[in-house]
Parts: sequence; C-alpha cells; structure tokens
Amino acid sequence: MTHEEYMQQAIAEAYDGINHGHGGPFGTVIVKDGVVVARGHNMVLKNHDATAHGEMMAIREAGKKLGTFDLTGCTLYTTGEPCHMCLCATMWANIKKVYYGCTIADNGKIGFRDDKFNNIFGGREKLGDYMTELCREDCLQLFEDYANMTHKEY
Repeated sequence: MTHEEYMQQAIAEAYDGINHGHGGPFGTVIVKDGVVVARGHNMVLKNHDATAHGEMMAIREAGKKLGTFDLTGCTLYTTGEPCHMCLCATMWANIKKVYYGCTIADNGKIGFRDDKFNNIFGGREKLGDYMTELCREDCLQLFEDYANMTHKEY
C-alpha cells in the first residue's frame, strides 16, 4: 500500500468516530512492515478522557497487539497534525515517522486549541523531517464535514 492509502484508512477511522459522536475528526493508523497493526480515533467524548486522542488510542492498541511498548519500525498516519501530548507519545513509543493531513492551524479553525499549546511549547522546527504533511485536501474535507455536523464542543 502507499502512504496515501494508509492516510485514507486514517480518514475512514475518523469518519467512524465522528459518525458515532465519539469525539473530533482525528483518525489514526499505525503501520509496521506494510501491515496496519492498529487503528484509533478520537474518543474524548465517549470515554470522558481528555487523553483519548486518535493517536493515543492507536498507540495503546499497537502496544497491546504487538506485545510491547516499543513501536520501533512503525509509522503513524493521522488526520490532524498531532498535539504536543500525542507528538511526545509517538516519540516515547519510538515511532519512526508521522504523516498528518491537516495542520495545527486547521485544527484551530474547527474549534480545537492545539495552537495554544503549540505557542507555549513550540519546538516543531527542531523535528526535521519527522513529520510530513500528506493528503491535506482530503483531510480538510473531513474537517469541513465535521464542522457541518451537530456535535458537542469540547
């Protein structure tokens, strides 16, 4: 599969979450050796858990499936540029690369406050090519669909 096909799976995961009212339009897949080992979507509202972001859910699932906390060799695909919590979690898990669709600024346009924390913590310029934007237009459509839905703000 291609990077774009993995991102399409992350987008589908996000749609599953928003269609069920679980949380925001953030879906994630984790791939190792060409195989999707975990999926996750934002479940903040469903789980009443501020840390239940799509990336966190997928990292937890990958650890369980692979039987390890060390996700060396894995790549993460996510619909929105990771917040600092999720970005640090990917690094702690030794995930080698992150592909994201929408930017921190895009997240803000649909009501999320990632930019607030980015302004406090910053430092993304030090990451080099660790994160790469991918399929932004498709993810922007997801964000637009989410914005047009009736949903709980958080």
